[in-house]
Parts: sequence; C-alpha cells; structure tokens
Amino acid sequence: MLSATFIKGMSRSGARASSRTRAIAQQIMSSSTSAAAPSEFPVLFESKLAMRTYSLNKPKHLNALDETMLSLLRPKIEEWSASDLCRTIVGTTTGANFCAGGDVKAVLKNSSNPETRAQAIDFFKREFEMDYILASLSKPYVAILEGLTMGGGAGLTAYASFRIATENTIFAMPETKIGYCPDVGGNYFLSRLDGEIGTFLALTGGEVKGRDVYELGFATHYIPSRRIPVLLDRLASLEKAIPRVVNNTIEEFSAERLPGEKPYIFSGQVREALDYAFRHDQVEQIFEDLEVLVNHSSVAVSEWAKQTLEALHMRSPTSLKVTLKAIRQGKQMSLSETLQMELNIATAFCNEASPDFKAGITKVLGEKNKVDRPEWSPSSYKDVSEDIVGRFFAKKSPFLVGAPTLSISEALRNQEASNRKLHQYALPTEDEIGAMVRGSHNAGATTGITLDELISTFENLRKGKIGVREKVTEVAQRKCEVVDNGGDGNFVWLKWKHQVESP
Repeated sequence: MLSATFIKGMSRSGARASSRTRAIAQQIMSSSTSAAAPSEFPVLFESKLAMRTYSLNKPKHLNALDETMLSLLRPKIEEWSASDLCRTIVGTTTGANFCAGGDVKAVLKNSSNPETRAQAIDFFKREFEMDYILASLSKPYVAILEGLTMGGGAGLTAYASFRIATENTIFAMPETKIGYCPDVGGNYFLSRLDGEIGTFLALTGGEVKGRDVYELGFATHYIPSRRIPVLLDRLASLEKAIPRVVNNTIEEFSAERLPGEKPYIFSGQVREALDYAFRHDQVEQIFEDLEVLVNHSSVAVSEWAKQTLEALHMRSPTSLKVTLKAIRQGKQMSLSETLQMELNIATAFCNEASPDFKAGITKVLGEKNKVDRPEWSPSSYKDVSEDIVGRFFAKKSPFLVGAPTLSISEALRNQEASNRKLHQYALPTEDEIGAMVRGSHNAGATTGITLDELISTFENLRKGKIGVREKVTEVAQRKCEVVDNGGDGNFVWLKWKHQVESP
C-alpha cells in the first residue's frame, strides 16, 4: 500500500510531492520503539521542545470524558495557551480511540437525584467551557481523530486549527440515539457543513468513517495512522510553528485516494436526495419527503431513503424536534451563543423535561441494547407538541430555571471573532465553490468561469491540497448547469443552481 501511495504522490508536481515522499521515506526508515507503560492518570501531558501534547488515557472506557479529565485538562490548556515556550498544542489518545463522548451514565445518575442534579448540570457547563477555550487558542492546535471521535470527543477536536482523520476515524454526534441532543457546539459546526449533511448527521446520529470525515469537511487532513508518530516528531522540531508552516508540514504526510477505496458517501443523486429531504424546518416534512423517495427510480436513492427512515424511527421523537430547532438556530449564532443554547437544553434534560434522556441512556448504554427501540414518550414525532419543544428553549420554561451561564471572558470572546475559521485548512466548502462560480468570492472571481478554471483556481488557493480536484468536480457536476453561449462550444461556462431540486 505504501508503494502505491508513493507512486501516486510522485505524480503530483513540485515541492509538495517531493516533501510528501521524503516524509513517507522517513517513516519507513524510522525504527519502531516500544511505548512506556501507560500511566494511571486519565489524561497524560508531555512537553517535547516547543510542542505540548495531551493524551486521553482511559482506553477501557473509550476515553469517555468525566469530571476528573476536565479538571486535569483545563488548567493545563490554559497554562500552555499563555506560555511563550509552547508553540503548538496536540490532542491525541494513548489507545485506539480518541473519545467516544461524555460520561452520560454518570450524568444521568446525578441528574436523577435532586440533591446531585446541580452536579450533572455543572458537568455540561465545564465541558462546554473547555471546548470554548480550545476554540479560542491563538496558537496552532492539532487534533488527531483516531478511532471513535464522537460527542464530547468531537467537541475537543472540532475547533482545532488542524483536525487529522485516519483510516480508523469514526465520527458521529449520536445523541438522538439516547434521547438527548447534539451539544459541545455540534449545532454550530454541523450546521456549517455542506448543504444539509449536518442536519442529516444530527438527526440520525449516523457515523462517518475514515477518509469521508476529511471529504466531509470535519477533518482538515487525512493521514494514514502509521504516519502519525513521524508527523508528531516533525511538528515538535519545527523552529517556526506558525499556522502556514504547520499546515505545510501536515500536508507532506497526506495520502491520496487509492484505486480500491470507496468513493465519498455524500455525493451524486444520494447527496441530492439528502439535501432535498433535510432542507425543511419541520420534522414532519422530512419524513414526508423520505417516504416519497423510498419509491425513487434510483435504487441507491430508494435504499438510502429506506435506511434513513428506519434510523429516524429508532430515534427519540422529542430529540428529533429539539435537535432540528437547535441546529437551525445554531447556524445563525456565534459559537458562544450556540454553547449557551446547548447548556440550556442540557439543563432542561437534567430537569426531566423529557423522560427520553433516562430511557435512552438506560437502554443503549446501561443494557447495551442497540437493537430494540427504547420506550420513548411521546412515541411518535407526530405527538411531540410545540409546548414540549418549548420546554428546552422558552425563556420562561420551568425546566430552565437555574440554568447556569457559561463563564467566558471578554478576551476569549474577542479571540473567537478572529480565530473561528473552521474550514481554512480543509477542502473548499460548497459555499466557497458556489461563490467562485457566481463571481462573489473574495479571491476576486468573475462570472463566466469554466470547470477547468474553477478546478485550477481552487488548486492554487489550496496550494495543491489532495482531494481539491475531486471535491470541486463533484460539486460542479451536482450544483452547476453548463451554459454554451454561442451554441458552438467555443465558450462554455458554469452557472450555479440556486434552488435545491428533487433528485
């Protein structure tokens, strides 16, 4: 597999290909060393030259975030953020999985008892504040999304400048499976993914794996896991660890898609069906469109719609409606506003605004039963009224009494305004591509651009980044019409489709 990647890399032009080849060769030649016995501490910290690394270290529990881990992480991250000796921060794991989420079983236990309920709510407050601190770092933050990166794990990585997926990465926000709602800013970063992919993932709790996490835009880079140790050594040795240099270094280790790899899952007619069905602001309308798409002439679309309906029917009806409203609001909010909204929602769940929180956690995590549907109440999305949804959002909701306010300094809020560029080092987003076609991109685009010009422009903007050509081509084929001005093929250009069309 290395030889195939090596040959593919050599087909690319210029210094980027040479650097990538050199990185791979370094990895091949480096001798393997045995790791030290893991410490008993749930989070380990390491200083290596100007790089600081935290490693989550509860592999038997899939690194589920708990109060102890948060208590260890926050002061260290704040210390590194203020230190002139620290130039790069890395988040990783000592095991096979980065983090499968928060320790919601402990949260449920505390929230079920009025005497300890405040402790459950405080856990969410501390977790969301930790996420915001990571989002506000002014120095390069590199997150390694190894294995399970879900829920709380996604929150620790979503705002990193550089988010590295490997072939082992499994990303998801699975909260609707347990009668809860995406949090840790999920309604912020999911709503900023292409089209309605974020809405789909938020409602279904579906998993995205490997390279797809990169092509989705949640990860900024895709690197085979065997190259990660050498990459970290290179990052530690950087004399000038500014974002541009860190990005170029990571790019050297990136891997192109091999011939045998499956194509990106969110493309073609299935992607058109996804955007069409999940464009609505009402859960009822999403179900209606999916039921129509089950009879689509395309087998792929029909099968996708059938599987999606089956998944949604398994989810908490209350969670579906709360989540849809939250993700629509999150798209219009800042990160701090989104996290505060999610803290209010978490408070309402802890205050028993819905019995589904207990039913879902008990069934899925307590009994470890992922086959049978939990006893949701109400059992159907048709019976979830606006009053029920209002319990989680209305200012005068009795379930929000005592909801805490996130402790975020004005300095951190100012850093959010300048640092929040989720996709700066990722593949170009669909919005960026659309802006270029329409002539409104800040790179100075003009109307009347051809497909070749569009691809070339983004390859130059992303400096030859792997996957740009494929991403731009797929988006253009799906979202653009070809216009032949003279009818003779001498001037053929792209026109952006503004309406979401039925597949």
